Amino acid sequence: MPEGAGGGGSRVYRTRAHRWRQRTLYALAAVGLLLVGYLIGRWQDSPAPAVALPPVPSAAAGGPASAVAEEPSAEPTTSPPPTPTVYPTLQAEAADEKVGIEAQDTEDQGGGQNVGWIANGDRLRFDDFQFGEVPATKVDVRVATDAQDGGRMEIRLDSADGPVIGTMRVTRTGGWQTWRTDEVTLIPTTGRHTVYLVFARDDGSEFLNVNWLLFGH
Repeated sequence: MPEGAGGGGSRVYRTRAHRWRQRTLYALAAVGLLLVGYLIGRWQDSPAPAVALPPVPSAAAGGPASAVAEEPSAEPTTSPPPTPTVYPTLQAEAADEKVGIEAQDTEDQGGGQNVGWIANGDRLRFDDFQFGEVPATKVDVRVATDAQDGGRMEIRLDSADGPVIGTMRVTRTGGWQTWRTDEVTLIPTTGRHTVYLVFARDDGSEFLNVNWLLFGH
Protein backbone atom coordinates (compact mmCIF):
# COMPACT_ATOMS: atom_id res chain seq x y z
CA MET A 1 0.00 0.00 0.00
CA PRO A 2 1.40 3.34 -0.85
CA GLU A 3 2.47 5.41 2.13
CA GLY A 4 0.29 8.26 1.17
CA ALA A 5 -2.81 6.12 0.94
CA GLY A 6 -2.33 4.46 4.25
CA GLY A 7 -1.85 7.78 6.13
CA GLY A 8 -5.07 9.29 4.72
CA GLY A 9 -7.23 6.39 5.86
CA SER A 10 -5.94 6.67 9.38
CA ARG A 11 -6.83 10.37 9.55
CA VAL A 12 -10.34 9.70 8.25
CA TYR A 13 -10.85 7.06 10.89
CA ARG A 14 -9.69 9.37 13.65
CA THR A 15 -11.91 12.16 12.38
CA ARG A 16 -14.99 9.98 12.39
CA ALA A 17 -14.20 8.63 15.88
CA HIS A 18 -13.69 12.15 17.15
CA ARG A 19 -17.07 13.28 15.77
CA TRP A 20 -18.79 10.25 17.27
CA ARG A 21 -17.32 11.06 20.69
CA GLN A 22 -18.42 14.71 20.37
CA ARG A 23 -21.96 13.69 19.49
CA THR A 24 -22.02 11.25 22.40
CA LEU A 25 -20.83 13.99 24.81
CA TYR A 26 -23.44 16.41 23.44
CA ALA A 27 -26.17 13.80 23.94
CA LEU A 28 -25.01 13.09 27.48
CA ALA A 29 -24.87 16.83 28.23
CA ALA A 30 -28.42 17.27 26.92
CA VAL A 31 -29.66 14.39 29.04
CA GLY A 32 -27.86 15.90 32.05
CA LEU A 33 -29.48 19.28 31.48
CA LEU A 34 -32.90 17.67 31.19
CA LEU A 35 -32.32 15.79 34.44
CA VAL A 36 -31.15 18.92 36.26
CA GLY A 37 -34.19 20.83 34.99
CA TYR A 38 -36.51 18.05 36.14
CA LEU A 39 -34.96 18.01 39.62
CA ILE A 40 -35.19 21.80 39.94
CA GLY A 41 -38.88 21.68 38.95
CA ARG A 42 -39.63 19.01 41.54
CA TRP A 43 -37.85 21.04 44.23
CA GLN A 44 -39.88 24.16 43.43
CA ASP A 45 -43.15 22.18 43.53
CA SER A 46 -42.41 20.71 46.98
CA PRO A 47 -44.33 22.47 49.90
CA ALA A 48 -42.23 24.68 52.12
CA PRO A 49 -41.64 23.26 55.62
CA ALA A 50 -43.99 24.62 58.29
CA VAL A 51 -42.49 27.33 60.50
CA ALA A 52 -43.75 27.63 64.09
CA LEU A 53 -44.93 31.17 64.91
CA PRO A 54 -44.30 32.70 68.33
CA PRO A 55 -47.37 32.59 70.62
CA VAL A 56 -49.56 35.74 70.87
CA PRO A 57 -49.21 37.22 74.37
CA SER A 58 -52.44 37.15 76.36
CA ALA A 59 -53.81 40.36 77.89
CA ALA A 60 -54.75 38.35 80.98
CA ALA A 61 -51.07 37.39 81.42
CA GLY A 62 -50.02 41.00 81.67
CA GLY A 63 -49.14 41.43 77.99
CA PRO A 64 -49.94 44.49 75.88
CA ALA A 65 -53.57 45.38 75.33
CA SER A 66 -55.27 43.59 72.45
CA ALA A 67 -55.80 45.53 69.27
CA VAL A 68 -59.39 44.27 69.13
CA ALA A 69 -61.74 47.03 70.31
CA GLU A 70 -63.75 46.12 73.38
CA GLU A 71 -67.50 46.47 73.30
CA PRO A 72 -68.62 49.69 75.02
CA SER A 73 -69.96 49.08 78.48
CA ALA A 74 -73.54 49.94 79.27
CA GLU A 75 -74.14 53.50 80.40
CA PRO A 76 -74.41 53.85 84.18
CA THR A 77 -77.95 54.13 85.39
CA THR A 78 -78.95 57.03 87.57
CA SER A 79 -81.23 56.76 90.55
CA PRO A 80 -84.62 58.42 90.16
CA PRO A 81 -85.11 61.65 92.13
CA PRO A 82 -86.74 61.27 95.54
CA THR A 83 -90.50 61.58 95.71
CA PRO A 84 -91.84 64.54 97.72
CA THR A 85 -93.60 63.49 100.91
CA VAL A 86 -97.34 64.11 101.04
CA TYR A 87 -97.75 65.65 104.49
CA PRO A 88 -100.74 64.99 106.72
CA THR A 89 -102.70 67.86 108.18
CA LEU A 90 -101.71 68.34 111.82
CA GLN A 91 -104.79 69.10 113.94
CA ALA A 92 -103.80 71.46 116.75
CA GLU A 93 -106.01 69.74 119.33
CA ALA A 94 -104.25 66.40 118.56
CA ALA A 95 -100.78 67.66 119.54
CA ASP A 96 -98.69 65.26 121.64
CA GLU A 97 -98.22 68.01 124.21
CA LYS A 98 -100.17 71.21 124.95
CA VAL A 99 -98.64 73.64 127.43
CA GLY A 100 -100.96 76.49 128.62
CA ILE A 101 -103.41 75.73 125.80
CA GLU A 102 -106.95 74.25 125.80
CA ALA A 103 -109.17 72.77 123.08
CA GLN A 104 -112.66 73.99 122.19
CA ASP A 105 -115.31 73.31 119.56
CA THR A 106 -114.62 75.30 116.43
CA GLU A 107 -116.87 77.18 114.05
CA ASP A 108 -114.36 76.78 111.25
CA GLN A 109 -115.35 74.85 108.12
CA GLY A 110 -115.09 71.11 108.66
CA GLY A 111 -116.03 71.34 112.30
CA GLY A 112 -114.08 69.58 115.02
CA GLN A 113 -111.99 71.50 117.52
CA ASN A 114 -109.36 74.18 117.65
CA VAL A 115 -107.02 75.24 120.44
CA GLY A 116 -107.32 78.63 122.10
CA TRP A 117 -106.45 80.84 125.05
CA ILE A 118 -102.90 81.00 123.72
CA ALA A 119 -100.61 83.44 125.51
CA ASN A 120 -96.88 84.19 125.83
CA GLY A 121 -94.82 81.07 126.65
CA ASP A 122 -97.46 78.51 125.57
CA ARG A 123 -96.54 75.75 123.12
CA LEU A 124 -97.66 72.71 121.12
CA ARG A 125 -95.52 69.62 120.37
CA PHE A 126 -95.85 67.12 117.51
CA ASP A 127 -93.66 64.02 117.82
CA ASP A 128 -91.92 62.00 115.11
CA PHE A 129 -92.80 64.13 112.10
CA GLN A 130 -91.27 62.94 108.82
CA PHE A 131 -90.34 65.75 106.42
CA GLY A 132 -88.79 63.28 103.94
CA GLU A 133 -85.90 63.70 101.49
CA VAL A 134 -87.44 66.59 99.54
CA PRO A 135 -87.29 69.67 101.78
CA ALA A 136 -90.40 71.27 103.22
CA THR A 137 -90.28 74.99 102.42
CA LYS A 138 -93.58 76.34 103.78
CA VAL A 139 -96.42 75.67 106.21
CA ASP A 140 -100.04 76.86 106.08
CA VAL A 141 -101.53 77.69 109.50
CA ARG A 142 -105.27 78.11 110.13
CA VAL A 143 -105.67 80.94 112.65
CA ALA A 144 -108.26 83.29 114.19
CA THR A 145 -107.83 86.22 116.60
CA ASP A 146 -109.65 89.27 117.83
CA ALA A 147 -106.64 90.59 119.74
CA GLN A 148 -104.77 93.70 118.75
CA ASP A 149 -101.85 93.00 116.40
CA GLY A 150 -98.81 91.66 118.14
CA GLY A 151 -97.24 88.35 119.06
CA ARG A 152 -95.70 85.61 116.98
CA MET A 153 -95.64 81.84 116.53
CA GLU A 154 -92.17 80.26 116.14
CA ILE A 155 -91.74 76.86 114.50
CA ARG A 156 -88.82 75.04 116.16
CA LEU A 157 -87.24 71.60 115.76
CA ASP A 158 -86.52 68.91 118.37
CA SER A 159 -86.91 71.08 121.50
CA ALA A 160 -88.82 74.15 122.72
CA ASP A 161 -85.63 76.19 122.41
CA GLY A 162 -84.34 74.39 119.29
CA PRO A 163 -83.54 76.03 115.96
CA VAL A 164 -86.25 78.24 114.46
CA ILE A 165 -87.18 77.24 110.89
CA GLY A 166 -90.04 79.73 110.46
CA THR A 167 -91.90 82.56 112.21
CA MET A 168 -95.51 83.71 111.78
CA ARG A 169 -96.42 87.26 112.80
CA VAL A 170 -99.93 87.38 114.30
CA THR A 171 -102.38 89.94 112.93
CA ARG A 172 -106.08 90.39 113.70
CA THR A 173 -108.57 88.34 111.63
CA GLY A 174 -111.68 90.11 112.97
CA GLY A 175 -112.96 87.59 115.53
CA TRP A 176 -112.00 84.56 117.65
CA GLN A 177 -113.89 82.31 115.19
CA THR A 178 -113.13 84.30 112.04
CA TRP A 179 -110.65 82.02 110.34
CA ARG A 180 -107.85 82.72 107.89
CA THR A 181 -105.01 80.61 106.45
CA ASP A 182 -101.60 82.24 106.77
CA GLU A 183 -98.59 80.88 104.87
CA VAL A 184 -95.21 80.80 106.63
CA THR A 185 -91.94 80.43 104.70
CA LEU A 186 -89.57 77.85 106.18
CA ILE A 187 -85.87 77.18 106.11
CA PRO A 188 -85.80 74.06 103.87
CA THR A 189 -86.14 71.08 106.21
CA THR A 190 -85.71 67.33 105.67
CA GLY A 191 -85.61 64.21 107.82
CA ARG A 192 -87.54 63.16 110.92
CA HIS A 193 -88.04 65.70 113.73
CA THR A 194 -90.13 66.72 116.71
CA VAL A 195 -91.98 69.92 115.76
CA TYR A 196 -92.69 72.64 118.33
CA LEU A 197 -95.01 75.61 117.94
CA VAL A 198 -93.83 78.17 120.49
CA PHE A 199 -95.95 81.33 121.09
CA ALA A 200 -94.55 84.67 122.24
CA ARG A 201 -95.99 88.12 123.00
CA ASP A 202 -94.65 91.10 124.90
CA ASP A 203 -97.62 91.19 127.29
CA GLY A 204 -99.45 88.34 129.04
CA SER A 205 -102.76 88.57 127.18
CA GLU A 206 -104.25 85.75 125.14
CA PHE A 207 -103.84 86.50 121.46
CA LEU A 208 -104.48 83.53 119.15
CA ASN A 209 -106.59 80.46 118.24
CA VAL A 210 -105.13 77.70 115.98
CA ASN A 211 -107.12 75.01 114.14
CA TRP A 212 -104.55 73.12 112.03
CA LEU A 213 -101.26 73.36 110.13
CA LEU A 214 -100.10 71.77 106.88
CA PHE A 215 -96.46 71.62 105.65
CA GLY A 216 -95.68 71.85 101.96
CA HIS A 217 -92.88 72.01 99.39
